[in-house]
Amino acid sequence: MCGITGIISKGDICQQLYTSMQRLEYRGYDSAGMAVLEDAALEVRKDAGKIADVNRRQHLAQMSGQVGIGHTRWATHGSVTQQNSHPHVSMDNQFAIVHNGIIENYISLRQELRDHGFHFSSETDSEVIVHLIAHYFQQGMNVEEALVTATHRLEGAFAFALVTSQAPDTLFCARMESPLVIGVSSESLFLASDVNAFAKYTRQAVYLNDGEYALLQADQYQVKSLETTQVLSRDEVTIEWNGDEGISKGHYPHYMVKEIHEGATCIEAAMDIPETDIAALAQRIDASQRSFVTGVGTAYYVAQMGQYYFSSVANHFMPALSADELPSLAQPGPKDLTLAISQSGETYDTLKALRYTKLKGGETAAVVNVPGSSMVREVDQAILQGSGPEICVLSTKSTISQISILIRTALLLAHQRALYSDSTYALYTDMLRDLPTTLQRVYGEFIPVVRQLAQAYCHIEHWFFIGRGIYSAVAMESALKFKEVSYLHAEGMSGGFLKHGTIALIDDRTHSLAFIPHPDEHTLFNATLTNIQEIRARGGLVIGIHQRKDESLSSILDHEIVVPETPSLVTPLVYLTVGQMLAYHTGLALGRNIDKPRALAKSVTVA
Repeated sequence: MCGITGIISKGDICQQLYTSMQRLEYRGYDSAGMAVLEDAALEVRKDAGKIADVNRRQHLAQMSGQVGIGHTRWATHGSVTQQNSHPHVSMDNQFAIVHNGIIENYISLRQELRDHGFHFSSETDSEVIVHLIAHYFQQGMNVEEALVTATHRLEGAFAFALVTSQAPDTLFCARMESPLVIGVSSESLFLASDVNAFAKYTRQAVYLNDGEYALLQADQYQVKSLETTQVLSRDEVTIEWNGDEGISKGHYPHYMVKEIHEGATCIEAAMDIPETDIAALAQRIDASQRSFVTGVGTAYYVAQMGQYYFSSVANHFMPALSADELPSLAQPGPKDLTLAISQSGETYDTLKALRYTKLKGGETAAVVNVPGSSMVREVDQAILQGSGPEICVLSTKSTISQISILIRTALLLAHQRALYSDSTYALYTDMLRDLPTTLQRVYGEFIPVVRQLAQAYCHIEHWFFIGRGIYSAVAMESALKFKEVSYLHAEGMSGGFLKHGTIALIDDRTHSLAFIPHPDEHTLFNATLTNIQEIRARGGLVIGIHQRKDESLSSILDHEIVVPETPSLVTPLVYLTVGQMLAYHTGLALGRNIDKPRALAKSVTVA
């Protein structure tokens, strides 16, 4: 969840280091800090708060040195305080580390180190790493030996970077189940949790794998095995997106609304993915004995929508499983496939589910936005979304892209199985291809009504979002967006589930948002109307999103958002867009931190 960055160069690195931290702030923004070496003297500045606030107090960008590390924190162990901020420093002020991950055996290590006379200044699990390295160094090991020996004592996930006055010309780092990548330029070497940190300065990268560490000097680097300390051969790869792409908000006030509006272009990018790639994924699904689609958070709700598409379009049952529970629910075998959904490609629980599948002999595939990420490198087949960097912590445009790719895959699977003729397949594909035009209308025409509703009801603290069929997944994802950015309680569910207990919570202080299918979907449409009547009978206010102005429908809604009619294949994407807009404008009306909501992080890389 945290963001790690580091730079070593022959010139001053501090402004670049600070900029790199800013580009990782979406990974965590509880606190920030830097440790810099100049003339073998170690200086550390850190504090709780967002990077810009810490910089105003601590003047991070004004530090000076040729080697340094930086950190943006998302708190796991220990509250948000200056003491718990990174970097953490050894008692003799000779070593400093920044860490991402969770050290599971930190309590026993902490006690062992205390028995050796070490004192701790924080509540974090991370601090044990720097004291452990210092401990082995004091026993006579050199820095590299101390680092490797310390990692052998750590249980859990880690990526950390180390600077020390005992080796001032070297930047050290190591990785186990947490991402780390080296950036290579003619003037400097970089390391970071992901390439966004240094893509502005270089597009050449070397990805570390689990169980590896690296030694970086101003003009060279070595990657080695933590198990054997042998030097490993690594090819440099070219980063596939521009360092400044998507970074500017342009004329938009927030990244979130900018990225909502980019959903249309993300569909176009999804349609540009070569059909051979989509066909290969469809063939893997068809050849599998069992197939699962998985993700966590928003990606899980995308997986749920994919489950409906594979069933309704291709007559294929592909259950959606939350990645954190997949190892407990599924027993994949050699003929099974797990398809993962992840924007970052570094999501801890999703990687764990994929690795579990591989361990059991199954095949793996993934739909991922970030090129070169762990998921892209580990799965048997990766589909790259091409959505470009998504800066807002809340996923919007990537969600639209991922669903579009799943629709394409379901259509091709149906075509491969001869369920669709060439002409029918082309017809449905064109429905998806034409959708960006409709979304542009939604962006332009529906802001006033959505904004008005958000401003009128932002004081309502309890919400239910309901839908039937695939719209139940739309409701759950829309509720997630709403609560993430508004901090209001919102629960998404199937309309049919509502009456089994939850309806006891309905009163005039609880509002509901209903995603209403087109009247042509008779069964789902009528069932949804029944659920709306059940809510209204108990004093609940209902806002309905639907497609056809109809007096009988309008009469049972307190408010309505009537969007352009679209084929049922793509209607969920239109409704999701409206849900994203409502979440945004509600958060805006409440004065929330839109792009960096409290307690969240973009890339969830811890358990």
